[in-house]
Amino acid sequence: MSDGRVIVLGGTGFLGRQVCMDLAASGDDVLAVARTAPRPAPAYRFRSLDVSRLPTGDLVSVLAAERPDAVVNATGGKWGLSDRELEASCVVPTRRLLAALERLRYRPRLVHLGSVLEYGPIAPGGRTSAAQPLRPTTTYGKTKLAATQAVLTAAAAGTVDAIVLRIANVAGPGTPAVSLLGRVAGQLAEAAAGGEPAKVELTSLRAHRDYVDVRDVSDAVLAATRAPVTGAAIGIGRGEAVPVRSLVELLIEVSGVAAHVVELPTPAGSPDLGDWTRVDPRPARELLGWSPRRTLRDSVRGLWDEVRARTGVPERSSAVPGQ
Repeated sequence: MSDGRVIVLGGTGFLGRQVCMDLAASGDDVLAVARTAPRPAPAYRFRSLDVSRLPTGDLVSVLAAERPDAVVNATGGKWGLSDRELEASCVVPTRRLLAALERLRYRPRLVHLGSVLEYGPIAPGGRTSAAQPLRPTTTYGKTKLAATQAVLTAAAAGTVDAIVLRIANVAGPGTPAVSLLGRVAGQLAEAAAGGEPAKVELTSLRAHRDYVDVRDVSDAVLAATRAPVTGAAIGIGRGEAVPVRSLVELLIEVSGVAAHVVELPTPAGSPDLGDWTRVDPRPARELLGWSPRRTLRDSVRGLWDEVRARTGVPERSSAVPGQ
């Protein structure tokens, strides 16, 4: 689909913003929908709406007036939200969107962005599988699963034309400052601005995670808007479980900032995210024709370049290893 019309719900978030930029660059007419307008103003259209509170009839009117070829559901904030807020962020907008789509007289393609955390714990050495029981242990994973199940149920009933992308950990330009890599980049930038080595304090780095570049995720979304498959949930990741410590060290190397990493005890009561995540990349390759193109170095370089430009930190040619 090129020169089509696409609505992106959650169009100002980490994933939604990248999707909007790339869809617009590919020639699509993009409408980003979110509660708060982005700054600076984007090169595509924006409409301020809170889908979690918008009556279904009003959302139907918006969709009917726009008549999109595809709707991307990138709603679902994760950071710093209570259980009730996660429900409102992840599940309510999805159910309202499904109710509105069912009332339309035609079927735009729905691409719903889910999460690898919907699977729950994955055994070390393993990877996601369609046969794997879905047993998320975090509230975020549970609410994202509830939203995904609502989408798949509607697709199975034939009331929507939908596909779900279950996305692994995401890195790259625009990485949220409260995320692991975002916090590391912030500490490095602060140290660089002060002309001193950074003391990077983090909780345990023993986990292995599948990280994928936000720009590759956006490519997967574009592929999903065009793919003939419907009613499927497809994992989106690099298919590699990378030691989190090595990714932190790679970011430090790319930044050129001298740093010493200190691992702190995990706070009591912290959610158990599991020590291992890895997506099976074959379904995305076979069903979407998509594979990740960017390396992890590309991802942390994109993150650091964005942070450096935003904070005014000068670029350094090489890192001074911290011990």
